[in-house]
Amino acid sequence: MQHAPELLRSTHMSTISTAAAEPAAAMPGLFTPSAANQPARPLSRLDEARYRARHHAMAVALGAYVGVLHRLVRPLGKPNQADIEALRTHFQALLDADLANVAAGHYPRDLLFDMPYRQLLRALPGAILDQPKILRRARARRYDDLPAEIDVSVYPRYYRRAFHWQTDGWLSHRSAALYDISVELLFGGTGDVMRRMALPALIAALRGRPGARALDVACGTGRFLSMFRRAAPEARYFGIDLSGFYIDHARQQLGPDVHLSVQNGESLSFQDGSFDAISVVFLLHELPSDVRRRVVREAGRLLRPGGRLVLCDARQESEADGLLAILENFPALYHEPYFKGYLRDDLESVVADAGLRVESSSSHYLVKVVVARS
Repeated sequence: MQHAPELLRSTHMSTISTAAAEPAAAMPGLFTPSAANQPARPLSRLDEARYRARHHAMAVALGAYVGVLHRLVRPLGKPNQADIEALRTHFQALLDADLANVAAGHYPRDLLFDMPYRQLLRALPGAILDQPKILRRARARRYDDLPAEIDVSVYPRYYRRAFHWQTDGWLSHRSAALYDISVELLFGGTGDVMRRMALPALIAALRGRPGARALDVACGTGRFLSMFRRAAPEARYFGIDLSGFYIDHARQQLGPDVHLSVQNGESLSFQDGSFDAISVVFLLHELPSDVRRRVVREAGRLLRPGGRLVLCDARQESEADGLLAILENFPALYHEPYFKGYLRDDLESVVADAGLRVESSSSHYLVKVVVARS
């Protein structure tokens, strides 16, 4: 999905009119302001204008940069008008949903403006200097270009790859330091916005549960956990990731109050029924089908009775809604060997096969959010 900004660059997003939107994953009686434990606060017109202006500017500026990179990695034909219009419509709807979630009290207004600019600017020179290496690796199709000093045999075979052609794969502190800026560059500044679409259902799951516990599977640098904790600070938070390098980075970002550990999501050390809410964000499309199912089953094992699992990942074929050509082009640009299979591996069925009850499924720009209960 990370090639979308090139199309955004072509749409001149600043000309798009605004439209009303329902909050993410809205369901009657479930995701009300009181459920999120956040007071409803109307956004001012200035807030909304500033928010939209920032995202339109980032979409155009970052899209130009990524568009050049894509043409260097693999020359592409010019997007057709239908692709552009579909992407434009879904981009606008994503911004509308983010604003609507804040207006409904699902998460605080401050998250709308929580882009860590200083941290990203510090990482920017390193990210720019890394681009020639990424380009050479992509052109040579060197997905196995990993640090020589790392014993990769301790990791599952599916993990021993330079996903997205990024330097060192998931196996260095350098990779962890550059990850967040890489995501925002490639998503045109909407990485955090798409992640936030998972928050309303997760926050609702913590309501009325004293001592509530939440787990983020494949937490990476801790970016999503940071937003989750700010939206519902009363809970206890846990995160696991297979990369010790990314866990080290997450510890620096989150501090000692979040319990982080290096673990494989297929088999976790926690006891049955340990968590009220579990999130899995941007992981499942990077897994083989059988591993994808093991991760979801393991999450189901860890949920308390009535607990909620929320999956946030790439849109799939069944709800592509005009974006299928864009989604199918993703593995041609980036090293994502399991993405084509993922597109047709219906997440709702994966969740149901794990013995969980699907509550809702919704799509937002380039992602879908599936909500399930134990």
